[in-house]
Amino acid sequence: MTNSGLKIIITGATGMVGEGVLRVFMEQPEVLQILLVSRKPSGIHHEKLKEVILKDFFNIREIRDEISGYDACFFCAGISSLGKKEEEYRRITYYLTIEFAKTFGEQNQDAIFTYVSGAGTSPDGKLMWSRVKGET
Repeated sequence: MTNSGLKIIITGATGMVGEGVLRVFMEQPEVLQILLVSRKPSGIHHEKLKEVILKDFFNIREIRDEISGYDACFFCAGISSLGKKEEEYRRITYYLTIEFAKTFGEQNQDAIFTYVSGAGTSPDGKLMWSRVKGET
């Protein structure tokens, strides 16, 4: 934690789960700054918010300086598995998340990275989406 409060990153704030996480943290007095990393502008304005637009999350290294100096990251970005083949869903859900986590960790060595997933996910799941999220 920084001397003056927590600085956190949230991805996926334009989605249902990410927006919920954002709303909770905006109300926490110990949270000093929130950086939203999104593919499109959130349209949300608050004195604690900063926003970085990253059209392709696989290019996370482009913004490594902007994601440096944070205490935590809540990774809420994701897609629906509906209509997706496992390879495509895994690329976005697993590999993208892992790459983001690695880059965040390199820039913030004592920070916490939280992958926000669905309930009931398991690497041994029978459903493809559950298995991929569980592995992530």
